[in-house]
Amino acid sequence: MQYKFEDIAVNSIAKRKPTDDDMGTYIGLEHLKTDDLRVTSYGSKVPIKGEKLIMTKGDVLFGRRNTYLKRAAIAPHEGLFSAHGMILRPKENVITREFFPFFISSDYFFDAAIRISVGSISPTINWGTLRSLKFTLPSIDEQKKLAKILMTASEARNAYKDLFSLTEQLVKLRFVEMFGDPVANPMGWEVEPFSKFAKIDAIITTEYEKYADHPHIGIDSIQSGTGELRGYRTVKQDGVKSSKYLFTPDHIIYSKIRPNLNKVAIPTFEGLCSADAYPIQSNKNNCNKVFLAHILRSEIFLKYILPFSYRTNFPKVNREQIVGFTMPLPPLSLQNQFADFVKQADKSKFELQRTIDNLEATYKSILRENLG
Repeated sequence: MQYKFEDIAVNSIAKRKPTDDDMGTYIGLEHLKTDDLRVTSYGSKVPIKGEKLIMTKGDVLFGRRNTYLKRAAIAPHEGLFSAHGMILRPKENVITREFFPFFISSDYFFDAAIRISVGSISPTINWGTLRSLKFTLPSIDEQKKLAKILMTASEARNAYKDLFSLTEQLVKLRFVEMFGDPVANPMGWEVEPFSKFAKIDAIITTEYEKYADHPHIGIDSIQSGTGELRGYRTVKQDGVKSSKYLFTPDHIIYSKIRPNLNKVAIPTFEGLCSADAYPIQSNKNNCNKVFLAHILRSEIFLKYILPFSYRTNFPKVNREQIVGFTMPLPPLSLQNQFADFVKQADKSKFELQRTIDNLEATYKSILRENLG
């Protein structure tokens, strides 16, 4: 049968101001991953500003901002959620609690939501429009059967995602084994200024037609902690109209907005990135870009940079603050060894990702055949 969305789901709009106790459990849009119903990280290292949505365990958290990133997840605990999202709960006379998250995370739902998004830079949807959208749902009995099948497929996919995460942890352990804690600098390497090992290579452009088919990397396309680039589109698709920075595979893309989110990416292609990020280029004579990217994600850099962002209502750091960073600089040969290890780990991650993608395709195929 076909139903309006307001007959399928409740949009919970209850809000409150955050307290210090909320910092450890707060969930922002940055904690939601594309095509993943799990929330594997949460909390904020900087004070939370403004009223936030009140969530309970089991709620479906929906990213209504930049909807094309397809972010929806199940709340793992009680607490507060970003006001740039929605908290959705099922109307169980129409849809089962078990099937509801799978429906919300489906391409069937998201494609409809994307079509009603408003805005070119950060497309957003509102409840007033979403509530009237119509969707066809299986019967309650069919939903119960589908939920069991989808849960099995989802658990298998998540197991491989966990292996993927473990591979990333191995890289971090290898770094500590080779270089020790950069803060303590147990190897006694010379501490060098930023200008010695890198530069901010911010070449700005407004030539949107020339770069129309190039990738456009917004801050939301960079995954926190890992730097994985997902969900980005082309310059033309995003309707870019403001100045952007050029980047190449020689650059690191560093997000200067909300640095506590730790968004540091190593692109393998050319494109344009948001002016809310800086393209950083390492000095090839003494600094490997893979090593530098790891440093920029590490505690030594976070401890240095975060106090600057605490001083403003809108957390942001500038060029001078980044350039003021210093760090122990190991021999380039050792940095290259670490980069080689990362390359091997990336090969393993590639194979794991291929399996994850195959499971994802099966999962989506089941939903596609039973929805719409």
